[in-house]
Amino acid sequence: MYRYFLQPQLDASNNSLIGYELLIRQQVDGKWVLPHDFASIPIDVQADLIRRTAQKLLLKIGSVSFNTNQSQFIDNTIAQAILEAQKHIYPINLVLEVTEEITDKAVTDQQIIDQVHFFDKHGIQLSLDDIGTGINTYDHIKPILPYASEIKFAMQNFRQEGRADEIPEQLAFWKKVADDQNLRLILEGVEDEAEHEMANDLGIDFRQGWFYGKPHLFKLDGDA
Repeated sequence: MYRYFLQPQLDASNNSLIGYELLIRQQVDGKWVLPHDFASIPIDVQADLIRRTAQKLLLKIGSVSFNTNQSQFIDNTIAQAILEAQKHIYPINLVLEVTEEITDKAVTDQQIIDQVHFFDKHGIQLSLDDIGTGINTYDHIKPILPYASEIKFAMQNFRQEGRADEIPEQLAFWKKVADDQNLRLILEGVEDEAEHEMANDLGIDFRQGWFYGKPHLFKLDGDA
């Protein structure tokens, strides 16, 4: 069984809630765990979960974000489920976060751009997640940046790759990219006061992480 966990996204400049990221988890032996392979989650299961979650997400917030990899982002079945979800949560903004996950099927920049145009017609935005790690390097996503609304810098990815010492320099670089491209920049993985202050020093207002709130289970009708 799969469910979404919600994690708050904040505007630290005025300490206000701007939205939630929906993080998919799988129940295994009575525990909620990160799916081993997101691409292996059946499309019909994801589509149903998106629809059912959206029906209950009548929250007074600015946006909700779903994670997809590149192949999921351009998948027509998932796209239709996302459009249906948008109907249920309007006028809340729906943001699709395309992750750094490498997929079996190659996806071209033009396919991504074409799908952005499709979603734009329905008020659904593209966020490039995990920038600076995996396949979401600057050179790889540069052609797509003009079509995005948001980029997300995940400090936890740098920690996991043993690159924590690169965070300040990399974050300053991506802050400049966001400013130059007129993109929202969300800093993920803020865990303590020092990282909170680093974001203050760099002028990064939009943030997410355990320092502000841990993900919590969003139950659906019929759940125990």
